Amino acid sequence: MKEVSDHVMYLTFYFQGEPYLHPGFLKMVEIASNHNIYTTTSTNAHFLDDKAAKETVESGLNRLIISIDGSTQETYQSYRKEGSLQKVLEGTDNILKWKKALANHSLKVVWQFLVVRPNEHQIPKIKRLAQEYGVDKVAFKTAQIYDYENGSELMPTIHKYSRYRSNGDGTFSIKNQLEDRCWKMWNSCVITWDGKVIPCCFDKDANHSFGNVSTESFHHIWFSQKYQGFRNALLNSRSEIEICKNCTEGLKVWA
Repeated sequence: MKEVSDHVMYLTFYFQGEPYLHPGFLKMVEIASNHNIYTTTSTNAHFLDDKAAKETVESGLNRLIISIDGSTQETYQSYRKEGSLQKVLEGTDNILKWKKALANHSLKVVWQFLVVRPNEHQIPKIKRLAQEYGVDKVAFKTAQIYDYENGSELMPTIHKYSRYRSNGDGTFSIKNQLEDRCWKMWNSCVITWDGKVIPCCFDKDANHSFGNVSTESFHHIWFSQKYQGFRNALLNSRSEIEICKNCTEGLKVWA
């Protein structure tokens, strides 16, 4: 924060895990907020008990995304394995209760509904449920599918909720044109739990690490030859970089 706070406007506190499992998570949010940085996180809401909800509202967090991928337990758990829809609803209740009690008007609570084939029929119901609970917004997001070329049982049948299009021969392609550009290379990055600096959230296994903020300055990593080399490779031929082949750069992901 001391090194980058003058340049950072927006900080996302999530990547491949559940933020509320980190014991210092809300303290980190508070530190970022004290540096006038807009903060957001995404949670499965299973750890949003009354205490955590109150501390969340007090932390200065600006945007809380709650994943709610089904309006019934059966549908929810088909995607969120061993998850509890009831916990999601209870967590939502807790957050909204403290948001009102502490008169916090800056925190926005968003329900995120990741649209897949097993839950697409519940879109109307989730809209009604969002109104009943009083969240600030319900957002419908398209799902990234691995090995999408030959189709998947998770692909929605409703075209606008899918990132992929049928080629008419049983195979599928990403709707994205994969042009040789990407704003993220000059505007953002991901720092993993152990300090690795990687290009974006599509590098889920941290295969492209440009350095580690535990041992190097962020400034040095950002302008390093290794980072610049990756940017140049993307500009020359994005389709040859594995993590870029299924990327949504230039594609609408919110339906």
